[in-house]
Amino acid sequence: MRVIGIDLAWGEGSDQKLANETGLVAADQSGEVVDAGWASGLDQTVEWIKRVAKTDTLLMVDAPLVVSNLSGQRLCEKQVGQRYGRWKVSANSTNLGSRRLAGVRLLRTLEDTGWRYHDGCDGVRPAAGRHIAEVYPYTTLVGSWELGYDERPVYKRRPRSMPLSEFRARRAANCDDLVGRLATLCTADPRIDVTSHPITGSLLDEASPLDDRRYKHREDLIDAVVCAWTGLLWLAHGLKRCQILGIGDPLTPMATIIAPARPEQRGPGTP
Repeated sequence: MRVIGIDLAWGEGSDQKLANETGLVAADQSGEVVDAGWASGLDQTVEWIKRVAKTDTLLMVDAPLVVSNLSGQRLCEKQVGQRYGRWKVSANSTNLGSRRLAGVRLLRTLEDTGWRYHDGCDGVRPAAGRHIAEVYPYTTLVGSWELGYDERPVYKRRPRSMPLSEFRARRAANCDDLVGRLATLCTADPRIDVTSHPITGSLLDEASPLDDRRYKHREDLIDAVVCAWTGLLWLAHGLKRCQILGIGDPLTPMATIIAPARPEQRGPGTP
């Protein structure tokens, strides 16, 4: 089965303002990266998915896919903070009042062409067909022992107490460290080899820039790699290595996040 990781821009953009870039990575279960790059806007993203997807594909998306709650947080988002907060990981609130819901439209668009939403609740991993699931890269970084993080690395948002000039340098250093850790996954179980494709391989050849726009371009691709590896981890090990956030949400369809988890990060009663 092919696995696609997408760091989706949550906003769809407009005629006056282009959507932010979306990072894209496709890998086979061997861990070889077969395609990678960026798209701008939902239409370009869907076209890329159509081009690289195989008959049997698992698509892992960093963006809310199912949003039914009128206000507040989705249950899966609350559980991110409850179970990973000790590792300084929490989630944004998403509801029907949110303005940036490109993931919801992406799911609907793909469902119209035969894709199926995969909530993972029964622990059964897809073996055939085209499936789309939600993922959150931060939970992968702190929930997988292979990457070795004791807390969320600072490579995105600036801590309020940190001056901007100091943050940019620290962010770049932390990002380069993350890339180095992702490179070690070439010998993991499952493996992903970022050097197997020139675009992801360039992450190792180039230092992270300080410029915000160029940095975001790089970060989007890195998060797409993390999303793809999360899909490979789910297919390889299921509930032995991952937990499903959002189980018990009374709304249907159930909004879930497939999240790698160490034993101490699992919720009560979960495997």
